[in-house]
Formats: sequence, C-alpha cells, structure tokens
Amino acid sequence: MKKSLKVAQIGCGKMAKYTMRYVHEKGGKICCAYDISQDVIGKDISTICGGEKTGVIVEDIANLEKTLKKTKPDIAIITTMSLMKDIYNVMLICAKCGVNAISTCEEAFFPMNSSPKITKELDRVAKENNCTLSGSGYQDASWGSLISVLAGSTQKITKIKGRSSYNVEDYGIALAQVHGAGLSLKEFDEKIASADRISDEERAKVINAGDYSPSYMWTVNGWLCEKLGLHVLSQTQKCVPQTYKEDLKSSTLNMTIKKGDATGMSAVVTTTTKEGITLETECIGKVYGKDEYDENQWTIEGEPTTTLTISRPATVEMTCASIVNRLQDVVDAPAGYITTDKMGDLSYKLSL
Repeated sequence: MKKSLKVAQIGCGKMAKYTMRYVHEKGGKICCAYDISQDVIGKDISTICGGEKTGVIVEDIANLEKTLKKTKPDIAIITTMSLMKDIYNVMLICAKCGVNAISTCEEAFFPMNSSPKITKELDRVAKENNCTLSGSGYQDASWGSLISVLAGSTQKITKIKGRSSYNVEDYGIALAQVHGAGLSLKEFDEKIASADRISDEERAKVINAGDYSPSYMWTVNGWLCEKLGLHVLSQTQKCVPQTYKEDLKSSTLNMTIKKGDATGMSAVVTTTTKEGITLETECIGKVYGKDEYDENQWTIEGEPTTTLTISRPATVEMTCASIVNRLQDVVDAPAGYITTDKMGDLSYKLSL
C-alpha cells in the first residue's frame, strides 16, 4: 500500500484554507504549518481549513528550518507571495533541508525568463540536496495544459491569443498590491506602468539583475513556448490600470478604492518566435465591481482556428486543486528547479 504524502503548509491565508483541506481529503497529511501573522500562529490548522482538530499548530515562519528537519515532510506547499524574490528564502530553506516544494507564486510557474539568477541558485541547491522545486496553480491547466492540448489539434498555428480575468480580493493582500489596486493613476504610472517603458536591452539588464516584476502572462508565455518547442525572439509587456464607475470597498486591502483610481491592472504580454508564431496574452486582475466576474478565453489562430472559453471559472479552487494534484508529480520529478511543462499535463489524482 502506498504511503500517504506528508505535507508542510507554508502560508496559512486564503489559499491554505483550500490546499490543506484538499490534501486531507485525498488522504495526505499536513504535518506542519507556518505563517507570519499572530492571528493564526498558535492555532490548530482546523481553524483555517475546517474539520476536527488535528493537533498540528501553526508555527512562526522563523521556525521553518528547525521543524522541517524534525518533521521531514515529503513536500511543502508555499502559498504566500507572487514574486520569486519574495519566496526565495523560503524555497532556499526547503531546498537546503532536502524538502520538495511547490508554490502558488505566479512567477514560480516559469521563472527562468524573469528571475534567472534566483532560479539557477535554487536549482543548484535543490540538486545538491536531491529535492525538487516547482510552481503551479490555475495557470497550469487553464493557461497551460489546455492550450498545449488544443494546439495539438491544430495543423498550422499563426497566433495564440489569451485573455483571463480574476478578482484580486480572492487571493490576499500581496497579490492585490502587485496589481496596483488602490493606487491613484499617477501612482500606478510611477510604480508599475513606467517599469515597462524601456528598451529590450534595458529590460534584459533589469531581468539579469533580478529586479524585474513580470506579469502573470510573462511566465505563461515562456512556459507555452517551452512546451510547444518554440524559440523566443522577443517578449514585451504593457500594464494598464483598470478603474470602476463608483467607489469600491476592498476587504483585502482594508480600504475604499475611489472612483477613477486603480482597481487593478491589465497586463498584455506579446511574444514573437523564430517559428513565426506570435503569442498575445492578457491577464486582468482587479477588485471586482458587483457586475464583474472571472473569465478565461483562448484562441489558436491557424488551420483550424479554435476558441476555448471557460465561463466564470472558480479560479481559487482550481488554483489549489492544481497544486494538490501536482504534489506527487513534483515528488517523482528529477532533482532541481523543474517547471511543470517537464512533468506532463496536469491530471486528476485519486489519492495522495
């Protein structure tokens, strides 16, 4: 009989509510959990994910290395921040402890084209300690595997177009802030939009220095090109603020976003390839008004032209289910920083 996976939960916020429950429901065991918030530290994880008391108490993240060595989980789920530079130290500790890790960090999905130095270092340490690091989430299926499978039913591709939207309220304060929610339009331009008004040469320098902040489709385009065997010639992104017709209350930011201020942003990433195929993808993350909802639509132009539409996807639940269904794939993968395009298409797992 297969031994169930022992899982560490790093970050006990909105996403952990689902990841921990999903692990339990598939027969896995949360053996330790960590956070930075005094609101959850010291509490049984059942107060977050529901169910009966487990005896697993949320610890301060400062104890991470010490208790990882003690509990020896098979894999850690990291549900904290959205950029590699923000989860680097946590991933590094996992790698040094020889613990496999997977993160919902959007950049972690394919960080080679945005944070190459960090990724290379994590890859080195993971190989030295015979463990695997990776990233997954909603994009693994909805912006990744589904699109590559659809491409497999196409004779000739000229362009791949994608457009997806999501409510930043559902994911926590870090993601909302990355999208510029709550900023005035002037602040948005200074802090976010201006970063992409640079030449390709300047962007390459920023990326190599580890100072680039990629939109979510930036890493998705890299993942798709790698999956489809395409060779990137150029890649650019443009971030545009989103607004709403009236004031919006944000519970995540604990503020009211004034009419005309940024509720979030649209980021359009354009990738050209040696093979002549262009990828033009857009993600829209914002605080929703009462009449707005999640959408996901992709079109592969060519012979034939095909459009895939997912109406009102449950992006939070799909993100967390993707992570949990990838756990065994990460455990079974070679050591190093291995992106999911190397693990086969995302598939349903009956148990852990």
